[in-house]
Amino acid sequence: MTSSGNRQFQTPRGTRDLLPEDYAIHAHILNHAREQARLAGFGFIEPPTFEQAELFARGVGEGTDIVEKEMYIFEDRGGDRLALRPEGTASVCRAYLQHGMANQTQPVKLAYHLPIFRYERPQAGRFRQHTQFGVEAIGVRDPALDAEVIDLGWRVAQSLGLTDLKILLNSIGDTEDRRAYVPLLKAHFEPHLDNIAPDDRARWERAPMRLLDSKDERTKPYQAGAPLITDHLRPESAAYYESVKSHLEAFDIPYEEQPTLVRGLDYYTHTVFEIVPADIAGSQVTVLAGGRYDGLIEQIGGPPTPGIGFGMGIERVAHHLRDQGLAPDDSTGTEVLIAALGEGADLAASRIAGDLRRSGIAATLAFGGRSLKAQLRQANRVGARFAVIAGARDLAEGRVTIRDLQSSEQREVELDRVTMEIRELGNLAYTPPQE
Repeated sequence: MTSSGNRQFQTPRGTRDLLPEDYAIHAHILNHAREQARLAGFGFIEPPTFEQAELFARGVGEGTDIVEKEMYIFEDRGGDRLALRPEGTASVCRAYLQHGMANQTQPVKLAYHLPIFRYERPQAGRFRQHTQFGVEAIGVRDPALDAEVIDLGWRVAQSLGLTDLKILLNSIGDTEDRRAYVPLLKAHFEPHLDNIAPDDRARWERAPMRLLDSKDERTKPYQAGAPLITDHLRPESAAYYESVKSHLEAFDIPYEEQPTLVRGLDYYTHTVFEIVPADIAGSQVTVLAGGRYDGLIEQIGGPPTPGIGFGMGIERVAHHLRDQGLAPDDSTGTEVLIAALGEGADLAASRIAGDLRRSGIAATLAFGGRSLKAQLRQANRVGARFAVIAGARDLAEGRVTIRDLQSSEQREVELDRVTMEIRELGNLAYTPPQE
């Protein structure tokens, strides 16, 4: 047994190190998501990693699993009760209020990518710390805006090349709709309370609509025949839902109505949606999901303010990209490796590397004084297109050798022409240095 002084530390359960090959796919996803958000007119926001715990209790809902079971809550040295952020929407809505964004042109359209923290059972594509990309459009209640946000999520998935997906869509009405509907739903499940899952028995009391999308096998048999919210919408809510669908059709976006889709947070109203694998029977891993939350800002102390958004777990999307063979090349992007041979060649190699990098060409030095064969093996491992071979004898005569690692052709060039030759051979554009 090792002593405590020699303990080898590991990542906490449910977390992981984002290694270079993982970072490459995360950056790839975020680049596509950011670009699609930019095209739809969204600006970017980054709230703090922790907030007052009460923000999430009031915004997300006291009876939700997130608040009751999954939040990381702590008291700081000043006695404030704080929580690591378990989702992004409440934080963005708090920022909307705090910074007077209601005075800006509405809707205020905000996008973000943030670490999210939830104490839940780790599984494929799900971690206790994960990264979420999300958008929020606040200040306007309009079916066209609902469709635009859904379209944005769909375009993110399409831009990444993901296929075999579908949009699930539903309306869960508003507080008034649910006031009439929920007693009917509770009456349907009440005779079966002794047979359904214990967690679902608790939900029957505080959030009975969650029973409709329960994945527990003990509850599923009793979902059949349950009354559906879409059959009990008031005329104005039903008209709103029909308008959302019309706008989705105008965007030429396919969707599938899912009358049992409710989402898991208390703040949702009217439109809710998910983008999921088309063969949902074979996979329950949601790509992204969201909906309208017209009462959330009022719950956290603001005036009645409509809003809609979605969240997308980057780890889950990475899982889908890998499954479909769409993960990007995880190479470092190195274009040139400089191999140094002989006394004093390392100094010349450093100067060459500096010149290449200042010209916007990614260059790597081969350290350690190894043989040329070993240095060229390294060039292949990092995916370099060219090797610059700087030998002491050639350097004394003011030249080096450039080898094309794809064709194995090589040529001798003058030292002051290395950057120009590499750019011409590789058809590389000049990138001016940052000021």
